[in-house]
Amino acid sequence: MPVKVRIPTPLRKLTHDEEVVETTAESVSEAIADLETCYPGFKERLVDEAGEIRRFVNIYVNDEDIRFLDNASTALKDGDEISIIPAIAGG
Repeated sequence: MPVKVRIPTPLRKLTHDEEVVETTAESVSEAIADLETCYPGFKERLVDEAGEIRRFVNIYVNDEDIRFLDNASTALKDGDEISIIPAIAGG
């Protein structure tokens, strides 16, 4: 059973309007690399030039913020769900 990745609306144009895509990656960083392979341009939206998850992007694995786990090294297992949540600012 692969890992499901929930794609936020602003990034769905890269996934051909797919709301959920799947990967067999073993870590969040591998999942991002896999998404980049399948959907070119995806990684640059999530990761900065230093290879770190951008500050305005929140990534959760099974409702747990990866910042409180192992960041991009967070391990994945079959059936996990990744949610990518862009920060929203406004006033």
